[in-house]
Amino acid sequence: MPITPELLDELLKDYQSPEDMFGHDGLLQQLTKAVVERALQGELTHHLGYEKHSPEGHNSGNSRNGKSKKTIRSKRGQLEIDVPRDRASSFEPQLIKKGQTRFDGFDDKIISMYARGMTCREIKAHLQEIYSVEVSPDLISTVTDGVIDEVRSWQSRPLDAVYPILYLDALQVKVKDQGRVSNKAIYLAIGVNLQGIKEVLGLWSSETEGAKFWRASSEGWRVQRETVPPKQKSAA
Repeated sequence: MPITPELLDELLKDYQSPEDMFGHDGLLQQLTKAVVERALQGELTHHLGYEKHSPEGHNSGNSRNGKSKKTIRSKRGQLEIDVPRDRASSFEPQLIKKGQTRFDGFDDKIISMYARGMTCREIKAHLQEIYSVEVSPDLISTVTDGVIDEVRSWQSRPLDAVYPILYLDALQVKVKDQGRVSNKAIYLAIGVNLQGIKEVLGLWSSETEGAKFWRASSEGWRVQRETVPPKQKSAA
């Protein structure tokens, strides 16, 4: 497919800044949904005392009982999430409490969790801030483990073999580490595939700036494309 200036303009006409990718119905909404749902699953695991499908749950007196839909609002619009349930109806979610309808102020934290270079300690600190209430260290650890699995899965997802157009940018986010808050750059790479669909290839947290950072990152994309099978076409 030849890439003409007119086609380039058409493909990128809606992209003015990273925030366009993270606006209503954008990538951030998808990432937020995945993190919130994985965290709630971790909460239920902690509440029940055993992992899903674990034999420890046999004759425990309580078990998982599907999910219910819940709509929450943030400054970026509405988001529908699946909240796990237990048969005894004794599970009380802490991240999104019963009756809670808003989930605001965590955009930077959600984005930065997905960035390569974020340590487990930094992700855990973000989750502690998001909960904003006193919860047990065991609960935070269980939730962190689940969220990290979700993050690693997203980071290692298959990429297309060819992206004719590549757009590079950066976001400034606040990261808390050992009680100190500092600004950190989250680098963003957006590819346009052969079908003209924009995809976020990756997010990275790094102190390195400029060409050195992007040279190192592009090598990682090459390895990722060569070590995973080509992804299936989707209806997205």
